[in-house]
Amino acid sequence: MSSSDPRLLTDKNIWLSTVRPDGRPHLVPIWFVWQNERCYVCMQESVKLRNMRANPGVVFALEDGNKPVIAEGVATLISPPFPSDLALAFKDKYNWDITTDPGYNTVVEIEPKKWLGW
Repeated sequence: MSSSDPRLLTDKNIWLSTVRPDGRPHLVPIWFVWQNERCYVCMQESVKLRNMRANPGVVFALEDGNKPVIAEGVATLISPPFPSDLALAFKDKYNWDITTDPGYNTVVEIEPKKWLGW
């Protein structure tokens, strides 16, 4: 299992897990782009964003449970202005301009630290 799986470039969603302050997991599907060996998600103020501010440890997985791609990683929050290549990646994949969507004001960069699979 590694970052070379082509589905990281083509799949539309990941499942993103963060940890609430009381230790309970929070799991949500979310759009993402894979670039430079990192996973990027764009989000508005939310439970997952508050969780990552308190604890940057996250896990993400592709949706296909028959061929698992799972990564444990560390989240870093990025505020606007967003890198132009990253904005273009979201535009190309989803036809979504993250630079003009006022509700989504944070990009999260997830650096995988450990890949899991079986």
